[in-house]
Amino acid sequence: MLNWDKYSEEKGAGADMCEAEALQVQKINTETTANDLLSRAQASIANMDVGPGLDELEIGAARVQVDDKRMINCRADLNQLVPFKYEWAWQKYLDACSNHWMPQEINMAKDIAMWKDPNGLSDDERLIIKRSLGYFSSADSLVANNLVLAIYRLITNPECRQYLLRQAFEEAIHTHAYQYCVESLGMDEGEVFNMYREVPSVARKAAWSIAHTRGISNPDFKSGTIETDQELLRNLIAFYAVTEGIFFYCGFSQILSMGRRNKMMGVAEQFQYILRDESMHLNFGIDVINQIKLENPHLWTNEFQQEATQMILEGMELEIAYARDTMPRGVLGMNARMMEEYLQFIANRRLNQLGLLEQFPGVKNPFPWMSEIMDLRKEKNFFEARVIEYKTGGALQW
Repeated sequence: MLNWDKYSEEKGAGADMCEAEALQVQKINTETTANDLLSRAQASIANMDVGPGLDELEIGAARVQVDDKRMINCRADLNQLVPFKYEWAWQKYLDACSNHWMPQEINMAKDIAMWKDPNGLSDDERLIIKRSLGYFSSADSLVANNLVLAIYRLITNPECRQYLLRQAFEEAIHTHAYQYCVESLGMDEGEVFNMYREVPSVARKAAWSIAHTRGISNPDFKSGTIETDQELLRNLIAFYAVTEGIFFYCGFSQILSMGRRNKMMGVAEQFQYILRDESMHLNFGIDVINQIKLENPHLWTNEFQQEATQMILEGMELEIAYARDTMPRGVLGMNARMMEEYLQFIANRRLNQLGLLEQFPGVKNPFPWMSEIMDLRKEKNFFEARVIEYKTGGALQW
């Protein structure tokens, strides 16, 4: 007589046996594969051609001396950070690390309430917020692309490269901050992040920056000739002296003026910290340009100086056009005419920093409070006068 319980038990036992056999086969196959892969790895090491690697490492080469180092076209070992030749570059790296911040640390609750309140901001003030987030979100991405894809490869000094790595990280933080503001305020992300394609005054600034990185971002571009070294200098002037040194100043002064009037305090605080970072980027870039000039005086011809001056003036004109677009009427205690005077003052400073002749004698700074904001210590919260404590990695409690 057929016993179904017994049949099920026998069937289950058979299934267990099949599963055990399958696991055993799988184990054997895994061991065989592992042994096979290990054998292949050992064979590859035994047959490895170390010639290219040794050539790159220059085994047995003399140790790098300070005088071997140069800003561009250096043949010294880039993997040797010390001895330092440019102490200022290393100090800027340390200062940037001490200036660390993250967007989420800043409270956006009051900004959200003000943005959602129909009477919280005027139409002109809302336009400024949108334009600023729209331009800067693309601009910092363009700067980061230029650093990673072009500048880092062509600057041949390791302490300067160390700072460039930190700067690239800060550009990522800035892009994060703009996204954080857009998300917090519930803005149309498509409108904001595509503004550099759709708003002429924003698009022209972005296009100007892109035009000055196209040449050296080509992987086949190599410095070492007068023409290519001057092309690299053009890029550095375009991104440090103009993009970060002029294009950012209208938007920053607008947003920070808003914060001084107790409006959009969270956004203003984000921009305050970003401005600190950008001021350090600018100073680093100016030092790099001047060091290249010092080491390669044949590049700094009269013709090139005139070209550099024109680049500064082009940047100023583009930023003035942006100011007129974002301030069709007076707002926040400023207007387009005052901004034009401010940008002439900034252009004079950039020209002076590069050793070029100022083009607007006697022009004054109509916004002296901007200098005061930049001069404040990082630890001090400008708007609430409270101390912000940061922990470095070594101080974190795990």
